Amino acid sequence: MVQYLAKRIGRSILTLFVIVTLVFCLLRLMPVEGYFANYEKMTEAQIQAGLQSMGLLDPLPVQIGHFWRDALHGDLGVSHIYKLNAPVTRILAQKLPISIEMGVLAMLLSLVLGIPLGLVMGRYKGRWPDKLGTAFIVLIQAVPAAVYFLYIQMYGTTAMGVGLLFDAANWRYWVLPVCSMSLANLAFYAMWLRRYMVDESNKDYVKLARAKGVSENNIALHHVFRNAMVPLVQYIPSAFLNTVVGSIYIESLYSIPGMGGLLVTCVQRHDNTMVQGIVLLYACVGIIGLILGDVLMVLIDPRINFGKKEGGR
Repeated sequence: MVQYLAKRIGRSILTLFVIVTLVFCLLRLMPVEGYFANYEKMTEAQIQAGLQSMGLLDPLPVQIGHFWRDALHGDLGVSHIYKLNAPVTRILAQKLPISIEMGVLAMLLSLVLGIPLGLVMGRYKGRWPDKLGTAFIVLIQAVPAAVYFLYIQMYGTTAMGVGLLFDAANWRYWVLPVCSMSLANLAFYAMWLRRYMVDESNKDYVKLARAKGVSENNIALHHVFRNAMVPLVQYIPSAFLNTVVGSIYIESLYSIPGMGGLLVTCVQRHDNTMVQGIVLLYACVGIIGLILGDVLMVLIDPRINFGKKEGGR
């Protein structure tokens, strides 16, 4: 496992380097307006002087080297449009905590409700608990999220007695966005756990357990459920980290000052330095999620040995 993780981390670092470097190079093809807040009022001499001071007139390999040198020291540059001359790391540090809190709560809610729902659906396949759970999943997946998000906000704000402007100090303002953010993952876990449990229930070890007189509840909980969770847990870290970085629509709907929509806003406003920093953050989040998924699989099922798999290739 240690050998596998070392190889995986090495590949992940290389992937991270390629992705961020490619984005860095593509941004250098963008108009230079993204580096100046008052570009229209500047003379050509001022623009060239500004580009020179930022190192943007250096050869591209030199710029890439400077970027990674600064990034490794925790310096992602400063925002030129989104917040004039504000360090990118400071902006991210201000927005990440609330997205992390909301993402953690939404993920916990989706796990606490989604996994038991999938377990019950798999245990009572074809019966009314399975039919009700299937109807809920179809509703979440078939109806556009924007539609039921609006209904949740419309009726939920009245029921909870809250306004449309988010107040982090009042717990009631957290309920609606957290519930909304958890719905997609809740349906995902329930659907796939149910499918995996149905597949596992037809295997030979289950038939043997039934032949030995083991109760159906014992088989479902201690045998089928455990094996069905093995392929599912691989996606939990990625889903968790993606939830943490925020939901664009939810955070804009409730005026939450988090990470949701920040990348889109910076791209629209051509703040290239902010885009670089956010892409680096998102790439790290995705890679960490994949690695943690493999680790969780090994912890739940000791039969999995990535070391032997890698060595046999």
